[in-house]
Amino acid sequence: MSKLIKEPEVCEACGVAGEMGFVINVGDEVSEVSLFASTKEAVEAEFAKYLELAKQVNSAVEHEIKIEEKEQFELHAKLKFEVSAEKLIYDLKSRTLSR
Repeated sequence: MSKLIKEPEVCEACGVAGEMGFVINVGDEVSEVSLFASTKEAVEAEFAKYLELAKQVNSAVEHEIKIEEKEQFELHAKLKFEVSAEKLIYDLKSRTLSR
């Protein structure tokens, strides 16, 4: 027996348009950030910008960071929001920081 699975669709009903690839999935509240710099202080300062933006979206955001020293310093962070929509808003807004 085969099972037919329908992908989520975005429509333009009522004048609302959606950008494909950004469908809110229930249970997807964690955003991951990876940053690289030559010093620990530099990578921490860069992450502070991402954390500040996350707190603008939701002041109750929880975060967990891990810093590794390899050829350069690597910071890997997980930011947990209360709902999926906040994570999506943060991901879209944080694009301006990575430029």
